[in-house]
Amino acid sequence: MNACSCIYSMKEIMEVEVNKEKLERAAYVLKALSHETRLCVLIHLAENKEKSVSDLMKEVGCEQSLLSHHLTDLRAKGILKSRREGQRNLYSINNEQVIPLIECLLNYCK
Repeated sequence: MNACSCIYSMKEIMEVEVNKEKLERAAYVLKALSHETRLCVLIHLAENKEKSVSDLMKEVGCEQSLLSHHLTDLRAKGILKSRREGQRNLYSINNEQVIPLIECLLNYCK
């Protein structure tokens, strides 16, 4: 049994039409997730739904400029969304389907 069997079986995946566009999009999303800081941000947002940059800085443990770079990248790729509340930007996950993908990746790396 593979690490992702709790989500999809390979048979279910293969029943969905796989074309070049879907493969490119999948690679695009995986590339966006391919940095430990971005994964850490997403894990914290999955647990807490919405966080400010200052909250994420404390939890992720990186400088504001680097964190802002990662947040901008994740938002540009459609993985995060943000909203303004007063002087703060609050970030949250744009598509909840990314959460089981991250869980699957982390289970695979046990």
